[in-house]
Amino acid sequence: MQSVSAATQDSSKKRRVGHFTAPFDARFPFTNQTRNCYQNYLDYYRCLKIMKEKGKDVQKCEWYHKVFKSLCPTSWINQWDEQRKQGIFPGKI
Repeated sequence: MQSVSAATQDSSKKRRVGHFTAPFDARFPFTNQTRNCYQNYLDYYRCLKIMKEKGKDVQKCEWYHKVFKSLCPTSWINQWDEQRKQGIFPGKI
């Protein structure tokens, strides 16, 4: 009986790999998560910038990346990435 249970646990772990749900953030308590998405996008690129300037490991920034990837529509991310490349992104990074 234990082997079936262990197999079930292993398969459920495999299903969860690669999926990330953003945790609750008290700064954004409402259903509309647009500001949360945008803020985590900004925080990710700010974190990268600061860590690279200090010569530290940018892996610490990955949490923000996971959150905004979970919350933001792909079309928004693509648009913001393109705006950053062109130097016309409206946010302060």
